[in-house]
Amino acid sequence: MELAIQAADVRRAAERIHPLARRTPVLTSTGFDARAGVRAFFKCENLQRGGAFKMRGAANLILSLAPDAIKRGVVAYSSGNHAQAVAIAARHVGARATIVMPADAPRTKIDATSAQGATIVTYNRLTEERERIAADIVERTGATLVPPFDHPMIMAGQGTAALELLGESGPLDALIAPVGGGGLLAGCATIAKAIEPAIRIFGAEPESANDTYLSLRAGERVTAPHPDTIADGLRTPRPGALTFPVLQQFTEAIALVSEDEIRETVKYLLLRLRVLVEPSGAVSAAAVLFGKLPPGIASVGVILSGGNMDFAQLAGF
Repeated sequence: MELAIQAADVRRAAERIHPLARRTPVLTSTGFDARAGVRAFFKCENLQRGGAFKMRGAANLILSLAPDAIKRGVVAYSSGNHAQAVAIAARHVGARATIVMPADAPRTKIDATSAQGATIVTYNRLTEERERIAADIVERTGATLVPPFDHPMIMAGQGTAALELLGESGPLDALIAPVGGGGLLAGCATIAKAIEPAIRIFGAEPESANDTYLSLRAGERVTAPHPDTIADGLRTPRPGALTFPVLQQFTEAIALVSEDEIRETVKYLLLRLRVLVEPSGAVSAAAVLFGKLPPGIASVGVILSGGNMDFAQLAGF
C-alpha cells in the first residue's frame, strides 16, 4: 500500500517549520558509550521550543493553514507536549487554540499550555474519549483538528529531527526513537531510510505500554487499554492508522524497557550529560543504555524526544 508520507514531504516540512522550530543540538558522551558499548549521538529535542519534538509536526500543519482556517482556530488533544506545541504555533499565526488534556496530565504541561493563551478542556482518560471531545468542538466551531501523530503533515514535521541528526552525525548503523502513536518514528524512519537505505530502525516503548510492539508482532494494530507508565507521553493505546504501515515497512524491532530502567536513564542523562529528559523522551536512551539493541551496531542516533517534567516528579526519582 502507498505510505502516508515520502522523504520529499519531510524535506518540505524542514523548510516550512524554520520560523518556529529550533535546530536542536546533537550531543555525545564517552561515558555513555563506554557503558552501552555503542557510539551514541543524542538528538536533543528536549531543547526544542515547547520542550519537545512536537513543535515540528504542529508547526508544519499550522503554518500550512489558509487564512480562513486560521480565523476558525485549531483544536488538539494531548497529555502535554503536543498541547504546548499547538498552542505556541497557533499563537504565532494568530489562531485560537482549544486543547483537550487529561485531568491527570503533569501540572507543568497544563500550565505551560495555558500560558500560551490556549483554552484547556480537561477529561478523565479512564472514562472519556479525547477524540470524541475534540470532534465535538471541531463540529461546533469549524476549527481545524491538529492530531498528535496520525496525520501526514504531523508525521513529516516530526521526521525533520532525523533529517537534522543525520546531516550532523554522518552515516549511522541505527536510529532509535520513542514510540507513542508512531508519528515521530514514522517520520524519522522515512527520511533516514531515504538518506541511508542500510540504516536499521528501532522504536522504544515501556514494557507496560507496549501497543506498537504487540501490533508489529501481530501484523495489525493492537489496542493496549489504559497503559500505566511513568512515560505519560507514551500512553497512547494503539499506533495510528497512518503511522503503523510506515512502521511495518521500516522498523526492525521495538525495544521494551522497564520503569526502573527509564528512571535510571533519566538520572544518568541529567547527572552525566547535564540534560533533563522526561521519562517519555528517555526510553530510547534507556534501550541503548541497557543493551536492548541487537549485536552488530557500532553507532546509533538516539532521539531524546522531550524534557518537560514536573520538579516534584524529578525529585521522586
